[in-house]
Amino acid sequence: MTDALEAARDEQRSALTEAEAKELLASRGLSVPDGETVASSEEAVEAAERIGYPVVAKVSAPSVQHKSEWGSGVGVNVNLTTPDEVRTAAVDIFEAADREGIDAAVFVEEAADLEAGLEVIVGGTRDPSFGPTVLVGLGGITVEVLQDTSHRIAPISTAEAVAMTRELEASPLFDGYRGSPAVDREAIAEAIVTVGEILSNNEEIREIEINPLLAESDRAVALDALVSFED
Repeated sequence: MTDALEAARDEQRSALTEAEAKELLASRGLSVPDGETVASSEEAVEAAERIGYPVVAKVSAPSVQHKSEWGSGVGVNVNLTTPDEVRTAAVDIFEAADREGIDAAVFVEEAADLEAGLEVIVGGTRDPSFGPTVLVGLGGITVEVLQDTSHRIAPISTAEAVAMTRELEASPLFDGYRGSPAVDREAIAEAIVTVGEILSNNEEIREIEINPLLAESDRAVALDALVSFED
């Protein structure tokens, strides 16, 4: 068990922060962007300088799971390229947290080039009847619109996970389309297998979601992650 899971259990929290969820994924060998959690706007600027521009600044609190919809739209700030932009984004987050009455930090993270790959969702839930189950589909809001997903009972093998990606109606996109490069199905499969293993080995976890997982030609990077617990 990682320090993040232990801390959440000790504090009887309902979820991990994004940074903690990514720590859990990284401890299992998955790729995540470089990021730091900070407690002030000046610390946010210092973190951005260490990470390198452009960066993303997000609200960080276990109670905030849908960051883009939080705080009148200040929960996620993308493509920040200067210290002033980072400072302003952090101040907006802290002020919104004060208005909401929650204790929040700011998560500063290197920005990803979404044009470099395909956005995929990899998730897992603890089904009341079947136990741990995993899914894969196109990421972002596409999964909600098209409902094009493949499911398995976990744990599963890498071969099964690759087969899941081939079951999708969107599968041809994974092989390259109109000049776009093919993405690494094996890396996506690794993420699916890992999510299944985490669920299978930690009964207190109810749900894991990586959305998006940016699948590129030679790797897959978890750009956002959610881990929540059983009541």
